[in-house]
Amino acid sequence: MKISLYVRLLPFACFLLSEVSLAQGGGISNISGQTLGRPTTYESKGSILLLKVFGEAKAHLDRQAVAKLTNESTHTIVWQTTANNSDADFVDLTPGKYELAVSAVGYLTASQEFTVGNIMNTYNLESVLKPDPAAIELSAPASPNMPSKARKETQRAVNDLKSGNLKDAEKQLNSAHKMVPDSSDLDFLLGYLDYQKKDMKQAEIDLSKATTADSHNVQALALLGRLRLEREDYPAAKTCLEQAVASDGDSWMAHNLLADTYLRQHEYEKARQQAQLAIEKGKGGGNAAEIVLGEALADMGRDKEAITALKTFLRYTPDSAGAAPVREMIAQLEAREANPAASPGPPSKSASASPHKLEMQDPLLAATENGFSVKSWEPPGIDDVKPAVARDVACPYEKVVDGVGATVKQFVDDVSRFNAIEDVLHEDLNDLGNPIVKDTREFNYVATISEPKPGILAVDEFRTGRSDVSDFPGQIATRGLPSLALVFHPDMRDNFEITCEGLSQWNDKAVWLLHFRQREDRPNLIRSYVVGGQVYPVNLRGRAWVSANTFQIVRMESEMMRPMPQIQLLSEHQIVDYGPVAFPKKSVELWLPKSAELYFDFRKHRYFRRHTFRDFLLFSVDSDSNVSQPRAKN
Repeated sequence: MKISLYVRLLPFACFLLSEVSLAQGGGISNISGQTLGRPTTYESKGSILLLKVFGEAKAHLDRQAVAKLTNESTHTIVWQTTANNSDADFVDLTPGKYELAVSAVGYLTASQEFTVGNIMNTYNLESVLKPDPAAIELSAPASPNMPSKARKETQRAVNDLKSGNLKDAEKQLNSAHKMVPDSSDLDFLLGYLDYQKKDMKQAEIDLSKATTADSHNVQALALLGRLRLEREDYPAAKTCLEQAVASDGDSWMAHNLLADTYLRQHEYEKARQQAQLAIEKGKGGGNAAEIVLGEALADMGRDKEAITALKTFLRYTPDSAGAAPVREMIAQLEAREANPAASPGPPSKSASASPHKLEMQDPLLAATENGFSVKSWEPPGIDDVKPAVARDVACPYEKVVDGVGATVKQFVDDVSRFNAIEDVLHEDLNDLGNPIVKDTREFNYVATISEPKPGILAVDEFRTGRSDVSDFPGQIATRGLPSLALVFHPDMRDNFEITCEGLSQWNDKAVWLLHFRQREDRPNLIRSYVVGGQVYPVNLRGRAWVSANTFQIVRMESEMMRPMPQIQLLSEHQIVDYGPVAFPKKSVELWLPKSAELYFDFRKHRYFRRHTFRDFLLFSVDSDSNVSQPRAKN
């Protein structure tokens, strides 16, 4: 029996499609002076702030930062991202007091106040960001003995790890490791990758190799200690972490983990000492160690000091994940102080809600559910691994959602303005993700958006005059994958629960992470499978990487929310990358889909499919004209 299966984009209700101009970065009227060698000039109705952002020791910051400027009188907020030279500009500033907060992934937010005293003045400020001591700083090995090809592969892998792109990072690290099999740094990166995937057995193997090759690799020792601590192998964790603090006495995280290990082994005085060192070495970033300090002091019967430590934690992070159990612990300690006879022994601790455990997730070791094991042939689940986010950065939800909504409306217009060559790669995979069968196709590709009824928008794709399922590899047609961005269209987004997860990065550029999930009480108008002529809607959840500068979507991932046993569809995961396409002859740049990948498990077969687009051509479409299908190749 031949199964006809294809994926399609369903029509959805839409209001008038109009071109929207999105104001960027707080009302810059005009910026000129792009000629090399000439100073930049500004047109402004008020004062100007020129901001320069540095890393420690005023070194160049290797990633994009986001600056938030708050007028303390009017409470208006303006956001800006830094350019390639790590600077940002604010114009139209009226007299008054302002607070400037600068944030970047892997760094602590730096804040400062300044006053605009003159309606027409130029202010120059510098902001120096300190590394977040809780973050694992991923970097490519600097060994001169590493071949240049391996170094390039490793650098790409590091960028992918920072962005949460584990699948590509794994390929690149494995490639580099084949060229340099005895690198402690590469073994650490592989162990970090396995830890993110929750493959703890392989993570321990790789991290052990890293620490054997270099007994002073503090990051590998600390991560190996954490793994063993989570496994409750306290003696083994203690050995690793004592070696880590001996190798680097300034490592806040190593002291913090060792303090927790001593606490679990009832060595309360040692736990107190290590927690105190973690607080001192953290220089403001080691606040989570106050919890271990409080627990150790409470177990030693020093309740007043314990309460002080726990309240110090709450003062700096009142809304953190560990705040609720910390408040509960404080209440128990205060009750014990008030009536010692009625409350013998240390305060009770819930293993499922340990406040210190909740605070142990650092920005580059994102929260994952215990017991998760990634399938080797597809990327990890949307909610299993979260990309790194900057700590203590509030997301401007309405600004981001409205901004991305405007760019998606522009995307709807742009989709009908190009044709391209589409390359389709189809693979039938085994359990390990290796292709058993591989097939390729090449199409001339055109997409159109029509309005068959008022308020109804339909997306159609044409491929070299072919539209039958039989023209696709494996007789499985995948359509509409690049249009996943329509989830954020203003007329679509109410069908989804959308949350902003924080400030992250993609290819060293600042991005906001938006998580979305199909609402059960709203219609599913985005995605469906058609099998044997019957339509099966697929509810999706996913994540979008949205440029903090332009609000363009640079990447989206989605997966089906639950298996569909009625058609034997067990899983589906898709990844779509978007980017600018320049058409120099017409001085036009459009933001278009560059590639789309699909992993799915259907009828006991595992499939991978990749659509890539190239050789873009631009054409104009009048509102009352039709777009013909692309010509077939001779």
